[in-house]
Amino acid sequence: MAIEHARVDERLIHGQVATVWTNTLGAQRIMVVNDLAVKDQLQIGALKMAKPPGVKLSILSKRKAIEKILAGNYKEENVFLITKDIQDMADLIDGGVPLNTINVGNISQKEGSRPIKKSVALTQTDIQTIKRLDEQGIIITAQMIPSESDETILNFIK
Repeated sequence: MAIEHARVDERLIHGQVATVWTNTLGAQRIMVVNDLAVKDQLQIGALKMAKPPGVKLSILSKRKAIEKILAGNYKEENVFLITKDIQDMADLIDGGVPLNTINVGNISQKEGSRPIKKSVALTQTDIQTIKRLDEQGIIITAQMIPSESDETILNFIK
């Protein structure tokens, strides 16, 4: 398995992901993991249209993603893994997906969250999950685009 990059981005596939990140990483497959997206035909259609030409796309539930990744289904490809939120990414790790680094790219402000940087607003639950993953040795960065500093997200959580 070659997960080249794991990113939390509530927008899933959009301009920056489709062009800048995918090209920078040399990703051959974008894997979107979210239990709601996999059931939403409108979102599935939009994700298919947003992916770059020549890049494969998988849209999977968390359970199916864990099964397929652990079975080695993608070991011959450079995979760009994207989840909609921190909890989805934590669930993958808790399910045994071997990730050492996670990038938090974009989570908009909502009820109960607070901005920690321009593109990221976290709830207290998000912060607790990030701290738990950090204690497990997972490196978590807050980076919007590849040219931005890959500074640890802990520096933004005060």
